[in-house]
Amino acid sequence: MKKQPVQKREKKEYHGFAALIRDPQVIIAAILVLAALIAIFAPVGDREGITNLQFGLDLEGGSWIQLEFQADVVTVQTLVDINAVAQSMSKTLDCTVIPIDLGKVEVDKKFTEAELKSAAAAAGAVFIGCEPGVGSDTADSVKRILESKVNSLGTSDVKVNVLTNLNGVAQYVRVELAGVDMQEAQEIVGKQRLFEIRVQSVGDSTEHVLYGDSVISVQTPMMDPATGVWGVGFTLDDAGALALQQACIETGATKNPAAHPINMYLDSEMVYSAPLSYELALSISKHPVNQLSASTGVGEEGKQKAQELEVHLRAGALPVEVEIAGSGSTSAALGDYFKIICVIAGIAALAAVAITVYLRYRVAAIVLPMVLTNVAEIVILLGISVFIQQLDLAAIAALIAVLGTGIDQLVIITDEVMHEGRVPSKVIYLKRLKRALLIIMTSAATVIIAMFPLIIMDLSTLKGFAIINILGILIGVLITRPAYGRIVMEILSKKN
Repeated sequence: MKKQPVQKREKKEYHGFAALIRDPQVIIAAILVLAALIAIFAPVGDREGITNLQFGLDLEGGSWIQLEFQADVVTVQTLVDINAVAQSMSKTLDCTVIPIDLGKVEVDKKFTEAELKSAAAAAGAVFIGCEPGVGSDTADSVKRILESKVNSLGTSDVKVNVLTNLNGVAQYVRVELAGVDMQEAQEIVGKQRLFEIRVQSVGDSTEHVLYGDSVISVQTPMMDPATGVWGVGFTLDDAGALALQQACIETGATKNPAAHPINMYLDSEMVYSAPLSYELALSISKHPVNQLSASTGVGEEGKQKAQELEVHLRAGALPVEVEIAGSGSTSAALGDYFKIICVIAGIAALAAVAITVYLRYRVAAIVLPMVLTNVAEIVILLGISVFIQQLDLAAIAALIAVLGTGIDQLVIITDEVMHEGRVPSKVIYLKRLKRALLIIMTSAATVIIAMFPLIIMDLSTLKGFAIINILGILIGVLITRPAYGRIVMEILSKKN
């Protein structure tokens, strides 16, 4: 008796809508669109407006300030170790001089070329030249400090960009604060504040104890529920704690705290003055104390002073002096007007693209998926921008550019896979789709390469333009273009 061969069960083929809802690429695209809509419109926190999109000062209104570093980068030629040259020049010029390269040093104050040449000669080096600005390490430090200042004050829509030359020397730093008027912006950014602790000695005289660089951690401002007094706690490093102990003992603050209060200053303006508590005086007389707390008053004024004190305790003083080199502002009304114009421009661009595509194919069944795919791409891009990128005029321009290039690439796919208006066999179709996607990927790679320098050079709004362009390209190549290829295959197969 012969054994009957087991027949293999043929895999069921799906077509049309049934095939699309089972296609992984289409599913991923649909999920990302849904997630993007949630990210854009879901009510989160104390947002203003109907979306969670972050707008820059072009669209929100606000101010920008450009600061110029009051320092020089000096190029020298020497056979001596560059660290020794920097140390010698520091003594001659009586300022901080740090090496930033084999033949370059950074001088943190402005001097004449003759003074710099003389200092270099005294250090055993030949003066080659100088240019205004600072090295990358100092520029990064300034950027971090400024970001800490503005973000700690609740100014979330802020951009800090260091403007760096091709040789790596940074001359300017630009701060953009959306929703902040010019007076407040200058108060936050323009003033270089210095935190200092002094102790009362004899009469009205005070003795210096330490600066803000001895502060290693700061607590969030808190209000004492019993007294309603606001204050901010902070921690000193060991050297600062020892300096405080020595000053308190020498001035008599540990024995008679009332006669020798501890004073704290911001730019020589006293923001705190109070004697040591009995417990703290007793502790300091025996050993250094690292934990301190400064009271700033009651009510909104006390709260505001505590917040300002927290910012400057956290950030410290800038490593170099800066001066305001330029500033500007955009009113909130003008920002709202720009928003309306941008929406109109986006709709007009989408309509123009749709009409152009329709005139080419004369088939609504092809045009509609193209337009919807393009819209889906923009929605996904906006959803991502909620978390990583402010929308300003440059970013909006990038969105419109993505819209145009997106349609262009969809046309490439459609023309490549169609054969005299008909779809060939599935095997041939997939080969043509693969070839079209390869063309698109090559084109996308060239655009990414072209945009990448704009990101690494940190060129203010141009950086946002580049980021949006690159994200749009990646979303298209990896998600929306393959999904469209599957969609158009089913549509054209059904049509024919």
